[in-house]
Amino acid sequence: MATIDLRRDDGGGPGRSAGPVETNGINVIDESERTGTPRTLFWPWAAANVSVLAIGYGAYLLGLGIGFWQALVAGVAGIVVSFVLVGLVSLAGKRGSAPTMVLSRAPFGVVGNALPALVGYVLTVGWEVILVTLSTQAVKTVFGRLGWPTGTRTTLGCFVVVVAVIVAAGLFGYRAIIGLQRALTVVLGILTVGFVLLTIKDVHWHQVAAVPGGSTQAVIGAAVLAATLFGFGWVNTGADYSRYLPRRASSGGVVWWTTFGSSIFPVLLVAWGLLLVTGNKDLTASVGSAPVAALAALLPTWYLVPFVLVAVFGLVAGAVMDIYSSGLTLLTLGVRIPRWSAALIDGVIMIAGSYYLVFRSANFQNAFTSFLITLAVPMAAWCGVFLADLLQRRHTYDDRELYDRRGRYGMASVPGLTGMLLGMALGFGLVVATPALLTWEGYLLGPFGLGGRGGIWAGASLGVVVALVAGFLVQAVGGLGRVRRQERVL
Repeated sequence: MATIDLRRDDGGGPGRSAGPVETNGINVIDESERTGTPRTLFWPWAAANVSVLAIGYGAYLLGLGIGFWQALVAGVAGIVVSFVLVGLVSLAGKRGSAPTMVLSRAPFGVVGNALPALVGYVLTVGWEVILVTLSTQAVKTVFGRLGWPTGTRTTLGCFVVVVAVIVAAGLFGYRAIIGLQRALTVVLGILTVGFVLLTIKDVHWHQVAAVPGGSTQAVIGAAVLAATLFGFGWVNTGADYSRYLPRRASSGGVVWWTTFGSSIFPVLLVAWGLLLVTGNKDLTASVGSAPVAALAALLPTWYLVPFVLVAVFGLVAGAVMDIYSSGLTLLTLGVRIPRWSAALIDGVIMIAGSYYLVFRSANFQNAFTSFLITLAVPMAAWCGVFLADLLQRRHTYDDRELYDRRGRYGMASVPGLTGMLLGMALGFGLVVATPALLTWEGYLLGPFGLGGRGGIWAGASLGVVVALVAGFLVQAVGGLGRVRRQERVL
């Protein structure tokens, strides 16, 4: 494949290196750098989703008023289906060898793609802030249980260490991330098994089948919540890691290893969390409000240090992938700097946001859940458009014209942007968030006969699913002709 000079657009050219720091930016990865097999994808995705906080998410699901088996089915369905979407998006990376948000220019246009890229950037940086905040709080909690200092200096020290690890990995790039995630998957997996073995005594086995079931609406809401807690936070990053695979790599393997690696630990941990909280109202309440403290209280003192390692580095592993992808997305928005500089900028934003939540905010929980549901709507709409476009294409992307606003992908795509905007309009009208700034959401629940913001469908978060379907259908119907015209000149 001919070398393509994309330096004016990407902050990094193909095949260039500066020691251990990766200099690939949003360029198409050179053929010589595409190595490995789809199995490689297991490691980064597994590590990014090994988090004991997934155990606490079981309390969130039961808190919707459903029974154990309903929560289990809804949780597994939400996790697996949402990560299948990540796996499908990863196919584009193998086919196009460019980051997700560069390939997104095909269905949205080179300039029109700024809308989904901006939403994706806010999502990934937001997750970085959340994960750093949770990591710092986890260390402070366990230190308190051990009788160690937990004042501002200790908290600040933990904060600095967590941020330093995340930013360093983001600077070094893909190879460093794969190596780090491989090690973290093994170590965190072993330590998590230890947590499970030590908490078997806390399961009320006789209560599992005794919890009464809930409504269909609540089960749907639990499945959507699980999807937003897991896969919908990653859909806009799937191709960022599969782009390093050879284009001849198995498509089925890309989808399988991404989905399996992402899902295996969340499914097991959410199931274990449901077993722990079912029939234990006190634990359910404490896990829902302070998951790390509640889970640490179940452990003997000698296992608290391994536990804090699992809690912190499970979150760090996710933030590492987020800062890498957010840096790429920043470049996609037109910021012409090296990739490592973009990672530094994201690191500064991450530090500012997480510092505020750790040291200033008193209402983190509400901000967290509202952030998830609200940003899941535009991301679902984007995902629908992107996947419909991907399925319509019979050929690979044109490497050069992904970076040319006068090329075949054009300035903007009417079907793509219409699908995303329509999905957002419908989606926001069918979800409800709690902060005062978001009380305008849910405006379609009344007109659609769903009971309004206080009705039985208010907590089902139907807007996320509707946004996904609307984006897909608009692109599938309206975008087919555009795709065929683009491919005629290949």
